[in-house]
Amino acid sequence: MTLVPPVSTRVMNLATLLTQAARRDPDGVALVMGDTRWRWAEFEAGADALAAALQGMGLQKGDRVMVQSQNCLEMMQAMFAVWRAGGVWVPANFRQTPDEVVYLTQASGARGLICNAAFPDHAAACQAGCPELRWTLSIGAADFGPSLQAVTNDHMGQRPQVAAVDRDDACWFFFTSGTTGRPKASVLTHGQMAFVVTNYLADLMPGLTPADASLVVAPLSHGAGVHQLTQVARGVKTVLLPSEKFDVETVWQLVRDWRISTMFTVPTILKLLVEHPSAAAADTASLRYVIYAGAPMYREDQKRALALLGPVLVQYFGLGEVTGNITVLPAWAHEADDDAARIGTCGYARTGIEVQVQDDQGREVAPGETGEICVIGPAVFAGYHDNPKANAESFRDGWFRTGDLGHMDAEGYLYITGRQSDMFISGGSNVYPREIEEKILTHPAISEVAVLGMPDPLWGEVGWAVCVPRDGAAVSADELGAFLDGKLSRYKLPRRFVLWDALPKSAYGKITKTMIREELLRREGGP
Repeated sequence: MTLVPPVSTRVMNLATLLTQAARRDPDGVALVMGDTRWRWAEFEAGADALAAALQGMGLQKGDRVMVQSQNCLEMMQAMFAVWRAGGVWVPANFRQTPDEVVYLTQASGARGLICNAAFPDHAAACQAGCPELRWTLSIGAADFGPSLQAVTNDHMGQRPQVAAVDRDDACWFFFTSGTTGRPKASVLTHGQMAFVVTNYLADLMPGLTPADASLVVAPLSHGAGVHQLTQVARGVKTVLLPSEKFDVETVWQLVRDWRISTMFTVPTILKLLVEHPSAAAADTASLRYVIYAGAPMYREDQKRALALLGPVLVQYFGLGEVTGNITVLPAWAHEADDDAARIGTCGYARTGIEVQVQDDQGREVAPGETGEICVIGPAVFAGYHDNPKANAESFRDGWFRTGDLGHMDAEGYLYITGRQSDMFISGGSNVYPREIEEKILTHPAISEVAVLGMPDPLWGEVGWAVCVPRDGAAVSADELGAFLDGKLSRYKLPRRFVLWDALPKSAYGKITKTMIREELLRREGGP
């Protein structure tokens, strides 16, 4: 049998999503930040002008463009302009240090830099340490380069040559958070991202229309940026917080004023929104989809969110390498009643995605058995940029290995046990911290917790539980130990409880065990 290669692998340039939205509703509100409004036609014209400017500055197809900025309207404009001109979008989390952004710029081989005027030290460090950089634009007036706004105005009315792209052409370098080493650039492609947008609309936010409105409460550099790309595909207006400061009262005010229907967040931020005093009086009637990801949500936090918001929670599980696209737990599958709920699940496989739990040899394990969560499908990235060692370690027989441990029930619902790096062995038995953390959080005085395996001369490793009491609550280590007695097997019980005012979190608002371990060693003098 002769295999016939595809006649064409060309796909739509992702920037076309903006063009389509602007054609359908040119006068509709597209972007909002503070008192500023951009209509779809204005958004489209600005992206066109900036793309023409970038091409005039020498941007070639495949050139990477590093972006260092907090959320702003110009950041959204630049994303579509870079794609339209044929470039690759390489956003950094704006909370990273100049040295960290220099590393990302070098690792990506970026030829251009778009940097907000609020970060002159980052721009200077990149210009000094990255000889491959050919040009720099500033968002706002700055000494380190011409302003993006001025360049856009100079080219207003000009149409760029929209880059023709193939399915496997890179469009986004999505840097991993670097919690297990230096960040790696996951290569996302135009064809892959077109599938992801379609899948988000099918599985996470079905039925979006221009009558909807989306509120951005997380950095556009990562998951929130993917979420907003989906909003653009349906002509949904996007509302940004008026400043980089996260203020819960402002969030609830914007939800009321703009009749916000969709939000993307992480469990720690959702917990803040739900437990803040202003939440009790919040007008949440417009909310349709409150999507959380980035980490599993503890059951007690989930129940409080459902009690306040109603049946609007949507959970997805994924990694940057799969653009969040592994499993979904839709709103109808969220149950407040413990007897009716599948407690601890992150849902079932997304449309078009296959998920397996595999053993160390790559064999699928039986339902209920713990193994590594592996995935195949059109959402899986093209590999890590310039990192063959990481690629070899991350793929096996075509399956992407997530590094997460879990098990699947007979109906195909997945349950995450934790990262492979989180599991520890005590007295020869595997211990998964998440199970212990869920039990500790049922204590009414505890707000947050993290359990880590720490070296022990007798047992090899034992659990230490770092606990954060609720405001005004008092609890002792002895009380917590007594509370858990009988709720867990003896070998799973933490040998030490530590009480802190707060847990350290990453730039994305996630609780990371690496940061907690470092802080634990510094504060407590752990082994």
